[in-house]
Amino acid sequence: MRSPKLAALELKRFGRGKLPRAALVALLLLPLLYGALYLWSFWDPYGRLDKIPVALVNEDQGANAAGKKITAGDEITRKLTDSKVFDWQEVSAKDAKDGVESGAYYLSLTMPSDFSRRIASSSGDSPETGALQVATNDSNNYIVGQISRTVFSEVRTAASTNASRGFLDKIFISFSDIHDATEKAAKGANDLKGGIGKAKKGSKELSDGLKDAKKGSGDLSGGIKKLDTGAAELASGSKQVADGTKLLAQKVNGVANRVQPYLKDDGRSIAKAAQLVADSSKVTRNHLKTLVKHAPGAAADARKGATDLAAVHKELCENPAGKDALDPTAVTFRARACPVLEKGVTAAGEAAVIAGDVNAMVKDSKGDLATLDARLADVQTKSQALANDAPHLDDDLKTAVAKVNALNSGAQKVSRGATKLHTGLTSARTGATSLDSGVGKLKTGAHDLDGGLFKLADGSGKLAGGLNDGVGKIPDYDKDSRDQRTEVMADPVKLASQSMHKAPNYGTGFAPYFIPLSLWVGSMVAYMLIQPLNRRALAAGASAWRIAFAGWLPVAALGLLQIAALMSVLHFALGLQMDRAVGTIAFLALVTCCFSAIVQWLNARFGAAGRILVLAVLMLQLTSAGGTYPVQTSPPFFNAIHPFLPMTYVVEGLRRLISGGGLEPVWTGSAVLAAFTAGALALTALSARRKQVWTLDRLHPELSL
Repeated sequence: MRSPKLAALELKRFGRGKLPRAALVALLLLPLLYGALYLWSFWDPYGRLDKIPVALVNEDQGANAAGKKITAGDEITRKLTDSKVFDWQEVSAKDAKDGVESGAYYLSLTMPSDFSRRIASSSGDSPETGALQVATNDSNNYIVGQISRTVFSEVRTAASTNASRGFLDKIFISFSDIHDATEKAAKGANDLKGGIGKAKKGSKELSDGLKDAKKGSGDLSGGIKKLDTGAAELASGSKQVADGTKLLAQKVNGVANRVQPYLKDDGRSIAKAAQLVADSSKVTRNHLKTLVKHAPGAAADARKGATDLAAVHKELCENPAGKDALDPTAVTFRARACPVLEKGVTAAGEAAVIAGDVNAMVKDSKGDLATLDARLADVQTKSQALANDAPHLDDDLKTAVAKVNALNSGAQKVSRGATKLHTGLTSARTGATSLDSGVGKLKTGAHDLDGGLFKLADGSGKLAGGLNDGVGKIPDYDKDSRDQRTEVMADPVKLASQSMHKAPNYGTGFAPYFIPLSLWVGSMVAYMLIQPLNRRALAAGASAWRIAFAGWLPVAALGLLQIAALMSVLHFALGLQMDRAVGTIAFLALVTCCFSAIVQWLNARFGAAGRILVLAVLMLQLTSAGGTYPVQTSPPFFNAIHPFLPMTYVVEGLRRLISGGGLEPVWTGSAVLAAFTAGALALTALSARRKQVWTLDRLHPELSL
């Protein structure tokens, strides 16, 4: 008999009475208890938080800030009660404490009496933080305490945001005030820059003018200094001239007094004497000219005469020759004449030397002789003039004395004027020096002023530029802009939460975990009613594979019916939405086939003990599949067995099929489930082969359920 027929016969047993039929219906609906009922119980718990009673205590007394009344506690109380997050109940502090302790309230939120005052302090000198007080009691419910921490974190953030708005609004108003003040300062800086620019131009012109003035004052000082020096020399010279002319006048007057009578009486005699001097000078000049003219010839003649006389002396006295050499008369003559002749030779030689010296002197002293001639000519001229003037020297002397006296009088006046000029120029020199020094200091000061004004102009330009840039950079917010920025800065970070393939509710998120749980339980209970190995086939000696398939197919078929019932309730009754509905059903068909094969083998191999192993394997899968918290948060043991159990791959695959996402985990899970199914069927076939041999353990099992 084939395996499908054996499986059909196994299922027909449930149609032979009411109780078997009821058992079959219960078997089909059993997964609903684990899948649909569990998911229904906490399908959307966060959507019902408004049913949880929470005590709200508002002891805030309010505060005043900037002339306004702040009641932060009342504002938060109103917003909380409007939010419907919890079932907020305003009570006293004592009632809240007693209620949390007794369980009447799951938790309490208290706003202390100084809550508003602390929030308002943010705009004062000593800012403080406001504290919201939360009290929980985990003995009432641990999960509510965890939820409350998240909720109250949002409450605290909202309260902090409200407290920040007022503080930040004042800051933005201050920005506007600073902007206006900076704008005025920038305008003043621009005016200052213009004024300093003009002052800079004036200081430059002043500096250039003083530079020219310094050069002029220096030239003036130098010129007056030279004039003063010249005036000093003039005063000294004019003094000397005045003294000289005074002395000259005195002497001239004295001489005139003495000479005038003589000139008056002896003018003619003086004229004759002067004429004699003029004539004598003329004669002397003529002789001097004769000397210059004849000196060379006389020197030559003297030398020649001396030479000739020496030759005669030599011939007669030193070397007589001829017949007269021994003539007594000649000898006597030579004895008398030779000494005289020798003296004549000596005298002629000396005369020749003197004539040569005179010639040399004339030759060497032509300049002196010319000077002497010029002076003699001057003496001649003046003597001649005196000779001509001598007859009327008396009248000329009177005129000369008058002129000398007039010269003396003028020289005295010049001397006095030169002295006054020197005194005045000395004062002018001192003043010019002071003026030059003062102009120099003014020049230095003007240069420093120009440099300082340059720096000041540069600094004022930078100041004006900086203030103008600052005006553009300092924001000037109107009310709408302030409100917008206050809103942003009071809560600057928004959590832009983006959930890829978001599960709409808690139940949808946990469906991939509870659906395989219900299918495993369905297979587990099914093999409590259906034999894992068909006894008729075992007794008939059928093939081990046929026996294994005959025991597996009925439960797999029931599993498909369980899937249809479970998913219909989840979808149509609870509202489970599947991103890939057909894929989900097909994947679950593979899951139930795998689970039924594994449960079959455990029951076939281990008998009654196999049922306990089925439950143990279920517990291991539930704790290591990562269906609730990520498996990484579990102890190392569960991380170690996580990859080796089929429910791990079922949970991951169902998440992608129900909520969406890539299908890699689905394909991987399908391969793993197919491998588990084939392996479990092979092990079941092996167990069936062993079961075909009867042993004492089978006849008398140690444990039976």
